[in-house]
Amino acid sequence: PGLLGHGEGVTRLNMPTRLPCPLGGERAVAVSAGAAHNLALAADGAVWSWGEGAFGTLGHGNTQLQLQLLPKKIEAFAERIVAVSAGGQHSLAITADGAIWSWGWGAFGKLGHGDQQFQLLPKKIEAFVGRRVIAVSAGLNHSLAITAAGA
Repeated sequence: PGLLGHGEGVTRLNMPTRLPCPLGGERAVAVSAGAAHNLALAADGAVWSWGEGAFGTLGHGNTQLQLQLLPKKIEAFAERIVAVSAGGQHSLAITADGAIWSWGWGAFGKLGHGDQQFQLLPKKIEAFVGRRVIAVSAGLNHSLAITAAGA
């Protein structure tokens, strides 16, 4: 429930359908689908999430299972976001200055914080401080990043 982002009772759509929530009046410039959640990046650099929010996957600070039926803005970012990726039960974002942030379930170290804890709100990955990240990809149980130096 909630994966489609069309509210309560909508569990199946047979044709592409515009989301009823206009992302704060901004157009979407990127989207990413995870295992049970979705992300949309708006033209103003805001990130919106919806779907199943177990393990902090949606980035809204919830500790319990949350079903977000409509896109909801992730308020934790002060910086402009330029790229997002939704994974198995975690997500990644890149800021305009090339910093990388992660949130969700930290199993297998996939959040990059040196532990396997839940991260309920987006948190900057310190291992990349001083490096400009230009691309990210969140997999089922892993995360990848490319820096401007090609590493």
